[in-house]
Amino acid sequence: MIPQLLSKKKELHFERSYAAPVDAVWRAWTEAERLREWWGPDKTTVAECEVDPTVGGRIYVVTMGSEAMGKYAGTRWPMEGTFTHVEEPRHLTYDARSWTEGSEAAEIRHTNELTLVEDGGNTALTLHIDIAEIGSGVKAKLAVYGMKWGYKSQLDSLAQQLTN
Repeated sequence: MIPQLLSKKKELHFERSYAAPVDAVWRAWTEAERLREWWGPDKTTVAECEVDPTVGGRIYVVTMGSEAMGKYAGTRWPMEGTFTHVEEPRHLTYDARSWTEGSEAAEIRHTNELTLVEDGGNTALTLHIDIAEIGSGVKAKLAVYGMKWGYKSQLDSLAQQLTN
């Protein structure tokens, strides 16, 4: 099935404050080895990770369900994108597509915009996601719900990683 344009705009918006300097949060988002440590929801691991935080550079992250995910163990959720705007260490934007391997009909196309602001030694993070297209059917709608849940969980994991 072919992804379709959404009839009404779908957006996800997250705000967090981290007890870490802007540079540390930036590196957590833009260095593959650091990103691996916190990306993805609970009970997942990062099987593959590439980050080239330059305009035209690639971001590619494959999150995989662990044994603790039961029937979803071994499921792979790739996200592949291209950076369209980079202002180190405060702002980046990338256009991406996310899907469940073997179920490409549930593909989601989205633009992610990350903004980091110094706030008295802490970092205020804003992540805004515009979802432009989703695949058709129930799995696509579940994938958008899963995306919302996944980002909430991984932003919590980022807080833990930054304190270690």
